[in-house]
This record gives sequence, structure tokens and C-alpha cells, in this order.
Amino acid sequence: MDLSNQRRMAAEVLKCGENRVWIDPDKIEEAADCITRADIRTAIASGLIKAKPKQGISKARAKHIQEQKSKGKRKGPGSRKGTINARLPNKRRWISTIRPIRDELKTLRDEGKITPSVYRMYYRKAKGGVYKSRRNIRQHMAAAGHLKEEI
Repeated sequence: MDLSNQRRMAAEVLKCGENRVWIDPDKIEEAADCITRADIRTAIASGLIKAKPKQGISKARAKHIQEQKSKGKRKGPGSRKGTINARLPNKRRWISTIRPIRDELKTLRDEGKITPSVYRMYYRKAKGGVYKSRRNIRQHMAAAGHLKEEI
């Protein structure tokens, strides 16, 4: 029995694709008698015709991979695309280096452990990329004798 016309009308009424239209296989004769949209609406109301649920995409695999990545796995050289700078831009790296150094300089100046002129000199050197970390700048200061009190 050809129900393509009923299926097409039902798809339009249900606002779904024709493949999602379900027609009760036990009542095919009744479905074949539905020749108008009003008949189709009645059949939908009675449960003779229904819309199948949308096919979803399982997130289980994606969640599993994300959990592994959070543990540091699946991040080896074979999984990487792009340069190191693409994965962590140079600017971000610079920001994470310079902020603690500048913070350390301000702390030392406010505590009176270095003079404002020494602060300015080291600040400008830090901007030039001379120091790698808080510890590194303190070592340089201690070696040069600019720290009034070594901690």
C-alpha cells in the first residue's frame, strides 16, 4: 500500500522530515483513508501517526576523551597541530613572566628594600626580558648588592 502522500502531508503537519513520520503498521488501511490534511491531523491526534524522536549524537566518547585530556593524556606530539606559539601565544607567555616580576619589584620598593632609582633600573631591564622569574631578579639584585636586606 502506497502511503507516500500521507507521509508527505504528515511531515508538513508535524513539521519534521518524512523519514521521521511513523505510521502504525497495524492500522495501515485507516492511514490510507486519510486523504486530506484534516484527516491527517485527526490521525495524529488519535496516535495513528506520530513523529519519531530526533536522532541524537552520543557525547559519551567526547566526555571520555575530555576526561583523559584533563589528566594530561592525548596531548603528545602526534596530537598537536600548530606551533607551540599557536597553542600558547608568545604574548600570553610574556604576560605570565612579566607580571610576577613587576609585582616583586613593586613589593620590594614599597617595603623599602630597594630605592626608587634601583626599582626603575630593574623595571626597565625586566621589560627588556633580562629576568626569567621572581627568584632570578632577586638573585641579580643580591649579586649586584642592590637589595638592602636579603630574605
